[in-house]
Amino acid sequence: MRYAIRAGSALVMGFAALTTFWAADAGAQSYPNPYRAVYGWETMPEGRELGVISGIYVDPDGEHLWMLDRCGANNCAGSPLDPVLKFDLDGNLVHSFGAGLFGWPHGFFVDHEGNVWVTDGAPHGEARGEDGFALGLGHQIYKFSPEGEVLMTLGEAGVHGHGPNHFNGPSHAAVAPNGDIWVTDGHRGGNNRLVRFAPDGTFLMQIGGDHDSVSAERGVFNDPHHIAFDSEGRIFVSDRGNNRIQIFDPEGEFLGVWTHFGRPSAIFIDDEDTIYVVDGTSSISGGYSGTSIGFDRGIRIGDARTGWIREFIPEVELVIEEGRAPRGVAMEFLGVDPEGNIYAGEVESQRPVKWIRVRP
Repeated sequence: MRYAIRAGSALVMGFAALTTFWAADAGAQSYPNPYRAVYGWETMPEGRELGVISGIYVDPDGEHLWMLDRCGANNCAGSPLDPVLKFDLDGNLVHSFGAGLFGWPHGFFVDHEGNVWVTDGAPHGEARGEDGFALGLGHQIYKFSPEGEVLMTLGEAGVHGHGPNHFNGPSHAAVAPNGDIWVTDGHRGGNNRLVRFAPDGTFLMQIGGDHDSVSAERGVFNDPHHIAFDSEGRIFVSDRGNNRIQIFDPEGEFLGVWTHFGRPSAIFIDDEDTIYVVDGTSSISGGYSGTSIGFDRGIRIGDARTGWIREFIPEVELVIEEGRAPRGVAMEFLGVDPEGNIYAGEVESQRPVKWIRVRP
């Protein structure tokens, strides 16, 4: 089902005005950076190393932090390791679960009740998903209790599709304040759609759904990667392949597009509507083939109500390997604790980084 735009809303016009206003200035990178990086915050059991961190969320208790780890590497197919990890805020691992359930875990979310959501996010034909597909894994969304009990699954294990009960590369699942489940379904060549489910998993609607949807059209996605909600329940979708954030109301009606946050991989919005957007895939020499020309990689911090960007944490470290062009560390996922510290996953370096505020 294609999405039909309802025009004429003053709110739509307001968001459109914001989009136009910031587009020309977005690449200037003249924002302050009041953070410093801390590495090695986490303490892992002897012999257990972290791989790609593809999700970070603070527990509702404010005292613990959850991470999704691709089993010490960039894949979990056949691994005996738990990919879902729970830490206290001192970095001590206190709980883990999920071994054997995923091929290439990608999307991660912790809802207001502390339930944990994980997507198995490789699309059909993706090399990183092949080992999982061979085991009958993939194309599913899991809801876990905080203890690791499976409470719900969406999709059919190992079977890709385009209808209401199947996915192809689900990149993220998130629970809205009203309990609805929203899914970005389409990591790099998948279904390229935003799907809405009722709290019990009943399919309600989809937005977009075209393949290879490189487009400026509203309600069309290319590599939709992440979802966040503001205090009014508005839905912010990182339409990464189109280098923009698309914004919808709680019913899925289009509100606006922001193009001044770079090439967004993940979005976090706190209780005061501060928005954190990580861009780890804008083009650099030898890096990911993004098209957001003029944007530096890093984390942009601003106001979800107005779109103003206030601060910017640049990606400053390069990964150097013999025989290869320099690559950025590629921050793609982030979470924020109650003290305002930012935790990000560096895909290329396969490590988390904690950004601590050192200036007001």
